[in-house]
Amino acid sequence: MPLATPLHDGAIAVVDYRCTAGPHDRPYAEVHDAYSVSYVRRGSFGYHTRGQSFELVAGAVLIGRPGDEFMCTHAHHAGGDECLCLRVDPALAAELGDRLWTSRALPPLPMLGVSGELAQAAAASGDRERLTADVYGFLERFAASATGCEPPARNALPRERRRIVQAALWLDAHAGETLDIAGIARSAHMSTFHFLRMFARVIGKTPYQYLLGARLRQAARLLATDASSITAIAATVGFGDLSNFVRTFGRAAGMSPRAYRSFARGLRNNVQAEVAPHS
Repeated sequence: MPLATPLHDGAIAVVDYRCTAGPHDRPYAEVHDAYSVSYVRRGSFGYHTRGQSFELVAGAVLIGRPGDEFMCTHAHHAGGDECLCLRVDPALAAELGDRLWTSRALPPLPMLGVSGELAQAAAASGDRERLTADVYGFLERFAASATGCEPPARNALPRERRRIVQAALWLDAHAGETLDIAGIARSAHMSTFHFLRMFARVIGKTPYQYLLGARLRQAARLLATDASSITAIAATVGFGDLSNFVRTFGRAAGMSPRAYRSFARGLRNNVQAEVAPHS
């Protein structure tokens, strides 16, 4: 359900969604009533449209085209999901490019993950000017990423999809730990080879690629909201080498962790600086 609409500037409406549906809730058909791009921040859900089925986990992006029928399911996860949804007017949708607007899902992509977390931090801050800038930045990156990004094959069996989604949720919750592919595969009751193949088919990324994206998303979240040092944040999210973290984050975000933190928290710091001399 929509919890808040922190921005509505005519061309874009930003809506914070929280869904608490679980495996025992009956899915129902819905219809997209606007062009939309939804960044999945937490949780998981299934998305079925135009004869295709997708499993969305944290970092994934859902694309909606008005008039397309869809159904969301929650067969594999009882914790619901959280999304930041951008509803785009037809003029802006056309400007971004008609080829983008096929109802589907994109796999988790690091550059969209850090940009989505930046927009979420702006939405939480209540700063409409910053939110507007960050939302348009996210859409720009979305347009660059979505062009030519074909969805992976999803011919896994239902029980395999459930195990893969659960594995992805586990990776997201334990992103700071060392990756043990063989151990995760055993927990999913699959051979390592079969697990790697099914993970890529269902999620659209290898487990390592997904874990790297999870670490970068969590780092972006902490840089925007936490006062810990960059070195401490790098270690918390699973980067043992600071230079590797700075280099990897910079490639995904287009700026260094320090610059990202300053950009995400700039207004708050400016306000504190103005108030401090008078306190």
